[in-house]
Amino acid sequence: MLELSLYPDLTEAGCDEAGRGCLAGPVFAAAVILPKNFECEALNDSKQLSEKERYILRPLIEERALAWAVGLVDHQEIDKINILNASFLAMQRAVASLKIRPEHLLIDGNRFCKTGDIPYTCVVKGDGKLLPIAAASVLAKTYRDDYMFELHKQYPMYSWDCNKGYPTRKHREAIKEYGVTPYHRLTFNLTERQLKLEF
Repeated sequence: MLELSLYPDLTEAGCDEAGRGCLAGPVFAAAVILPKNFECEALNDSKQLSEKERYILRPLIEERALAWAVGLVDHQEIDKINILNASFLAMQRAVASLKIRPEHLLIDGNRFCKTGDIPYTCVVKGDGKLLPIAAASVLAKTYRDDYMFELHKQYPMYSWDCNKGYPTRKHREAIKEYGVTPYHRLTFNLTERQLKLEF
């Protein structure tokens, strides 16, 4: 059972990202502030949920959250500042867009780089421990998937409707055959290690 808060007396925003390990597309992040009486047994780490379950949960989270927001950093920014910094920046953008200013941030993972004066706590595998982070993981994942579905219409040969830009065998083989698109992350060494087929 996931916990609702780390510091119950504070207004906490859970933060998580999606798309960090992809070869193409932006990294998305979400920030979510849940009410003190929030309950949802179905909510869990987005990676433990099916795609259908995530899309069922998204409107429920958006309707019941006190505040939520999504931020992104595109592939060009990722190439300039690296994916770790881009993940932090996407979270910062999501937090900055919240209609309620949180008193504390719950960050999924073991590192964060804040801008501003909001204190934070990093929680390793927090999306499987705290509901606000789990909610953020669902929003970040589904909004990023929506984005990749749209890109797939332009570049169907890369199967982004299925792999969402992650380095699957089919995606890497498509890069070998067709080259890269304007949406690929060029600093991700697309032609060597990521293209080595180890199956």
